[in-house]
Amino acid sequence: MRATIDAAGRLVIPKQLRDRLGLVPGEVEVESDGADLRVRPIAVDDLADDDGWLIVPPVGSVVTDADVQALRDADQR
Repeated sequence: MRATIDAAGRLVIPKQLRDRLGLVPGEVEVESDGADLRVRPIAVDDLADDDGWLIVPPVGSVVTDADVQALRDADQR
């Protein structure tokens, strides 16, 4: 996927990619990794305890049953 950097140094991340990664307007972490550029959402530490269960707030990306199953399968290996 290609994007353009304007004269002011702004990079527009295509909407499809922002949605897939859960990027929302606001601050992000930006770091270089060799010739690569990494952009990550800033993690919030807003975990709530509900009767012994930790509740993770949504950050814009949807987690499906298939995602959860894949994580469980990966943990069993």
